[in-house]
Amino acid sequence: RLGARPQGGQRMSAMARVKNKQPAPVQITAEQILREAKERQESDPKPVPSKITDADELAEYRLRKRKEFEDGIRRNRNALPLWVKYAMWEETQLEFDRSRSVWERALEVDHRNVTMWLKYAEMEMRHRNVNRARNIWDRAVAILPRV
Repeated sequence: RLGARPQGGQRMSAMARVKNKQPAPVQITAEQILREAKERQESDPKPVPSKITDADELAEYRLRKRKEFEDGIRRNRNALPLWVKYAMWEETQLEFDRSRSVWERALEVDHRNVTMWLKYAEMEMRHRNVNRARNIWDRAVAILPRV
């Protein structure tokens, strides 16, 4: 039956009723609650540094890192710091063509970002690619003449 009452003729309220509304004998502050919550949180264990011993392990590591970066970019294409980290990581792996590719893709997302142009050109200058750096500067000046 619709609207049937539970036994005893009382209606069930939507919220549980509080019977004792007196203050607790021991009060706790918000800071204490937050401190305890932080203490109880499990901290992420830092990964154990591992030595890469052969080419297969290195290839697997690089593939895994690239997948992580690409997934992050896919989730938020406008996350420019992630683009920078990705390009710089490729540079540390001495994969300059890949690094250039990442920089170019990042510039497609936001070609008006001065920092992206600077870091891209600096990467080329660090590796003594003067002509490439000059081309990047020329493109940047053409796109951003007043910066």
